[in-house]
Amino acid sequence: MNVDCENCKRKFYKKPSQIAKSRKNFCSIKCSTKSRKNGKTIRCFACNKEAYKQRKDIKKNQRGKFFCSRKCSTKYHNSIQVGANHPNWKFGEFVYRSRMENNQKEPHICKLCSMNNKSLLVAHHIDESRRNNNVSNLCWLCYNCHHLVHNYKSKKERLERVLKNDKS
Repeated sequence: MNVDCENCKRKFYKKPSQIAKSRKNFCSIKCSTKSRKNGKTIRCFACNKEAYKQRKDIKKNQRGKFFCSRKCSTKYHNSIQVGANHPNWKFGEFVYRSRMENNQKEPHICKLCSMNNKSLLVAHHIDESRRNNNVSNLCWLCYNCHHLVHNYKSKKERLERVLKNDKS
């Protein structure tokens, strides 16, 4: 028996027994899938490409900015959330580790115990002022030595002697 597709209105043959079993008639799986979609086609905020979004995703979105892919979303957010625009921005005072890593003169070795595992090293402020991020005020310490320098006067004095000897 010939029937009309609920989605594309194309005529196709379907057995009478199948017509009795189903409420809707579709000519293909593709048409059946399309009919179940209840969202909208929106334009990507970054690249202006069209993308389909489900109704639940549209409701969940708080800013009203939709993206065609995670790649587009990341690209957009990384372009606007730089420096002072980033939500975690703290006046640029916490860049000391990257400054130390970019400094070629200072090897990645703890000044007190000579540990050279980069993942266990911390940038220590010699004058203990976090706002003074000059490379001359920074040195590498492992987590253990860093804790000892901040909590024991003898270890702090030892670090000062080591730094004094390095400058001579």
